[in-house]
Amino acid sequence: MGSLKTETWELAAARKREALASSIPSEWLVPVDLLPSDSQKDVTSWPETSGWFTAKELAITDSTAAELLPKLASGELKSVDVTKAFCKRAVAAHQLTNCLSETCFDRALATAKALDEHLERTGKPLGPFHGLPISLKDNFNLKGLDSTVGFASHVGHPAEYDAVLPTLLKEAGAVFYVKTNVPTAMMIAESVNNVFGRTVNPRNRDLTSGGSSGGESALITMKGSPWGIGTDIGGSLRIPAACTGIFTLRPSFGRFPTLGCKSGMSGQEAVHSVNGPMARSITDLELYSKEVISRQTWLADPRCVPIPWRTVELPAKLRIAVMWDDGMVRPTPPVARALKHTVEKLKAAGVEILDWVPKDHQRGLNLLERMFVADGGISIKKELEKTGEPLRPEMVAYGRAKELGTYDMWQLHLERVDFQKQYLDRWNAAGIDAILCPTTPFTSAKSGQFKHVGYTGVYNVLDYSCVSFPTGLSADQDLDAAFDPEKKPLGLVCETIRSECRSFLYLMQLPLIKYIHVTKLC
Repeated sequence: MGSLKTETWELAAARKREALASSIPSEWLVPVDLLPSDSQKDVTSWPETSGWFTAKELAITDSTAAELLPKLASGELKSVDVTKAFCKRAVAAHQLTNCLSETCFDRALATAKALDEHLERTGKPLGPFHGLPISLKDNFNLKGLDSTVGFASHVGHPAEYDAVLPTLLKEAGAVFYVKTNVPTAMMIAESVNNVFGRTVNPRNRDLTSGGSSGGESALITMKGSPWGIGTDIGGSLRIPAACTGIFTLRPSFGRFPTLGCKSGMSGQEAVHSVNGPMARSITDLELYSKEVISRQTWLADPRCVPIPWRTVELPAKLRIAVMWDDGMVRPTPPVARALKHTVEKLKAAGVEILDWVPKDHQRGLNLLERMFVADGGISIKKELEKTGEPLRPEMVAYGRAKELGTYDMWQLHLERVDFQKQYLDRWNAAGIDAILCPTTPFTSAKSGQFKHVGYTGVYNVLDYSCVSFPTGLSADQDLDAAFDPEKKPLGLVCETIRSECRSFLYLMQLPLIKYIHVTKLC
């Protein structure tokens, strides 16, 4: 392929979309007459009623990673069969939500076949992830595949190596078959870019699947992947999980390897990007974390901490602080109801609960926003200029930003450390084990209308480990009425979100995935 410096972004993007479409085998494409109509917003149950999948394919793709791995290790299930089932379901998920950015189906089936032969020949699985298909966010470099991270300028420049994490997962027996869509530079809370377009929420296709790991969240919710690996720099794991109804872990920096991944803003280390698992069960999060850490990641990535997996003994009585709002945007009624429901469950289980006042969260969010644009948006604008690609409207802050000098950047780092120390002192003085709070102030947002990352981004500045998990509740207009706040909005964004929530929320039934369990144990 020629240099994209002489190719417009429109041509590069069209070429990439055509390449993606042509990479999908025709026998896995769902015929148009079998696809649900555009008016069907929730498509999560479509695979079971479509007649497109066999009973065996449905049984395989309905299973969690923890359920599949023992069967793959024993030979009860063949990796080829499991891989084919997830490839086929991933294609359907893509047709319904536009969640994929890359496929490598032939490579995946060849890997699966080799793993089956290894098990038959040796009687032993290759590793703890033997034969399991795992999906990857677009920025994980796999040799021979593009990692565009939403830039037209990166089209046609395949990676020359595998990133460290995929290398470790492959050595453990994983099978890679797809990569998933992200926003431009992975710096929007929705998954939309000028190359692949927008990924939508399979629970309601008028809504966003979140970002920047929204391709993963849509794919996993459609059961097109048993395990997905995403990244998080301001909420990019937790927001998509919250929008679609799945589990995720955002670890502290240095726990999982990040070396060799593509970045939208290379060299930005004022706030670190981390990666973590996304799945349909919390058991899968723990299983993944334990096995990855057991690979001694610090021997492959110099910035991983040499701390083995530890079994944590919980105190006899947990003490959890609840942050009912972040001082900037109050949660909408269904989120407030779900938070109260969760607190009541914890109290019934004997957990001590106290309130957490968000007196410093606005400062934390301001720090995050300033660190993101400290280069004056140059990193992003330079990539866009290569093909004449326009800056997306969601990223106007990068267009307006002024570059900080070295001295000012160092002062910003000092502010960050001061914020971290003050928060740590508050935590220690309160003697708490965790903070419970919303992941976002709403269940999801209409495509193009996501606002406010304050509930997640502050914990990136602090670099605390977080889990976003579902409550099992859904929006209910009657039940939520009692939680409609009579207090004045905390600001313009709070007022706008409240108004938008009232206008569309009860037209759908979206599970509420609204809480992060913040610890410093991981």
